[in-house]
Amino acid sequence: MDLSKLLIPGAVRVVGQLTSKKRLFQELGELASSAYGLNAATAIDGLQERESLGPTGVGHGIALPHARLEDLSRIVGVFIRLEKPLDYDSVDRQPVDLVFGLFAPKDSGVEHLKALALVSRTMRDANVVSKLRANTDSAKLHAILTEARTIQAA
Repeated sequence: MDLSKLLIPGAVRVVGQLTSKKRLFQELGELASSAYGLNAATAIDGLQERESLGPTGVGHGIALPHARLEDLSRIVGVFIRLEKPLDYDSVDRQPVDLVFGLFAPKDSGVEHLKALALVSRTMRDANVVSKLRANTDSAKLHAILTEARTIQAA
């Protein structure tokens, strides 16, 4: 598994400023809807439901919100780079500017965990993170993410 299978170019966006985590989830849901045809409201509800179990802000300005959804045939990802970091209730209390959202079929089990682990490893790579923060072009961000882990497939 590699990120190029999870993330299409149309699922990457740069956003100037968002005022809340709820608004971020709306943006992620709308992005998943436009990129993959997911129902935006269902995607947003799934993210909020998962977040209610505990924050998905993993620290160092990175959040990995994710949800399992009905009527989804495969795992898909969306990525948002925020130009102005957002308070996210992360484990280290730092605001978030890099957000990789994952949506998986309800019964995906271990595949969902593998995808989450792959995204997590990629987003822990300091070289990848610094390149993501240095770019504001969606196509370039997609290239950075999908080239990052082709060598280290899960």
